[in-house]
Amino acid sequence: MIGVVETPTPNSRRGRSIEQLTATVSASRIGCWQQCRLKFYFRYVLSIPKRAKAPPYIGKVVHFILQAWNMARWRGQTFQTDLAKELFERNWRERQARLAINWDGKEEEQRDNTWTMLQTYFAETPIKANERPEGVEVPMEADLPGGLPKLVGIIDLVRAGGRIVDFKTSGKTPDAEKAEHLHEIQLACYSTLYRDATGERESGLELHHLVKLKTPKIVVTSLPPMTDHQQGRLFRSIASYVDGLARRDFVPSPGIHCSSCEYFNNCRLWTGKE
Repeated sequence: MIGVVETPTPNSRRGRSIEQLTATVSASRIGCWQQCRLKFYFRYVLSIPKRAKAPPYIGKVVHFILQAWNMARWRGQTFQTDLAKELFERNWRERQARLAINWDGKEEEQRDNTWTMLQTYFAETPIKANERPEGVEVPMEADLPGGLPKLVGIIDLVRAGGRIVDFKTSGKTPDAEKAEHLHEIQLACYSTLYRDATGERESGLELHHLVKLKTPKIVVTSLPPMTDHQQGRLFRSIASYVDGLARRDFVPSPGIHCSSCEYFNNCRLWTGKE
């Protein structure tokens, strides 16, 4: 059984050196690097504070409640919905006290919709109430071959039998094929971490999307274990990340994602020099 721990509270983030950023690597850093290298520079090298937005905030609250649900099952406890609602309300308030989110007058509506989405998940989840997890929010690390940096990460949930689950919140229904492609690097990271920690091959992977529509729904995408081909793509992506950082290759990648980027104004002021 994998050790189960609570997620640590992060310290105030400060800029990191190239040496620090290449000593370890994570799925989130690779994802940011692949999306836009200038965004990576603003976020991880300069550590410019991000403007608080509703979707990421909602995602963190949802993950917190799902973690509590999974921990209760790991401990063999009954997950009581009324107590979960109190925990949800308290976490919603406490997280927001540290942020300045512009709800545009729709905070109450967003809060109620988020709770309804969670209720839908608890009613429709494929995970049985008596299924004890192998691990919940498990921090892991793995030494990689070929001189690559150490891989680090936290897996949301490892179901009984070694099935890795990652929770997502979304504003639209995901397409299974596109979801697999979009999250391939992240899932390959988790598979690599799991195999290194346990010496075993995961039995499969699952993406659990909680979709925030007028009538919320749950979409579960089940995937087979990571293939050698997928792990090869992961290692090549990490090597590209290391090479790019060594060259300080921080260039923008304009695209549709720019419209929601927290560093849009910083990018517009970029002169081509660091």
